Amino acid sequence: MPAPERLPLPSLRIDKWLWAARFYKTRSMATEAVHSGHVKLNGCGVKPARELRIGDTLGITVGDTLWTITVCGLNDQRRPASEAQQLYAETPESAAHRNAERESKRLAPTPGSDLRGRPSKKARRQIRRFNEEY
Repeated sequence: MPAPERLPLPSLRIDKWLWAARFYKTRSMATEAVHSGHVKLNGCGVKPARELRIGDTLGITVGDTLWTITVCGLNDQRRPASEAQQLYAETPESAAHRNAERESKRLAPTPGSDLRGRPSKKARRQIRRFNEEY
């Protein structure tokens, strides 16, 4: 028996769409991001239950990255990344800004970003001396 055909969705909760579009790993993380103000719908803060429609513009902050996207499709199921990318279109300004940001991070990395693991005994002594002076 073939699977029943699904009708296109007229609207979808914003937290569920963010999860399905793979901006956040879990729906609770998407909900928390919306509550924290990291997601703006058409330039305004929203609640997680706000209905999202095709054509809406979202401003999404994930870590240090700012995305400005237009919603192109709605899907309430989490699908592979290749299908999730079809749910939105990034604005050219946003893509250019992200690429410039990525390039600046590559050319001038954050000080100390190359350090891994615990400090050595010598480094611990230096840290202790520095903290005692100030």
